[in-house]
Amino acid sequence: MKLYEPSTIKLIKNKYGFRFSKSLGQNFLIDKAVLDSITDGAGLCKDDLVIEIGPGIGVLTQAAAEKAGKVVAVEIDEGLIEVLRFTLYGIENVKVINGNILKTDLKALIEQEKGDLLHVKVIGNLPYYITTAIIMKLLSDHIGCESITVMMQKEVGDRIMAAPGNREYGAISAAVQYYSIVNRISEVDKTSFMPQPKVDSCVLRMDILDTPAAAPEDEDHFFRVIRAAFGQRRKTLLNSLGSTGAPKSVLAEVLDKADIDKSRRAETLTLEEFARLSDELAQKGY
Repeated sequence: MKLYEPSTIKLIKNKYGFRFSKSLGQNFLIDKAVLDSITDGAGLCKDDLVIEIGPGIGVLTQAAAEKAGKVVAVEIDEGLIEVLRFTLYGIENVKVINGNILKTDLKALIEQEKGDLLHVKVIGNLPYYITTAIIMKLLSDHIGCESITVMMQKEVGDRIMAAPGNREYGAISAAVQYYSIVNRISEVDKTSFMPQPKVDSCVLRMDILDTPAAAPEDEDHFFRVIRAAFGQRRKTLLNSLGSTGAPKSVLAEVLDKADIDKSRRAETLTLEEFARLSDELAQKGY
């Protein structure tokens, strides 16, 4: 059964009477080339345990199962579980779980499902409205995966890949690049989905670093400083970092010690500079 064909999706939709949920960001892939770009881009093989986020009716699940050792798909929509039992029937290396990915203990799930498989990889067609939250959970929870290959709104992908000095560079760019090396796998036109969204998408692959790209003394504090710096991104660091509670006299001293010009803005700082800034602020108690 070719689940990516619009006629098949319509048949399944009529058979089970489900409706595409805008609130859950349900847009199903109808382009096999895009499916291949995700599974090939993720480098799936029979040694892999794959965690899929939001399988929908199983379009990507089916494609991943052909290449991976095992696929565990987490679907939030209870109404699609029966559909998935039908569309994935007979595929023995697939397990479907009805749950919210943001509330799922992925580390425990992986320990339970990995068995003798050597690698753990995450894939998915992410709902636009919670893309950032999902990616940050996957990265900050240190779930033990090797890579994350996911589709997202192109605008979000552009922000994630932006380098310091680029106006798109922000807190999400710094966070993802702290934990991983990011590569763009493909661009995806909105016509590749049913129903068709209003925006184009892209597929990114995040290869998790063995050691983060910077070495702050306190990781939680490091991210608090980044969020504060970008909270008022149009202001200079001397002003935007006021939200940390530090007076300007202290901030001026901290910036000097971190060797960062007071007139710079958050979008110009490298991860190493953020780490120095975080450490100096922490020494001052902010």
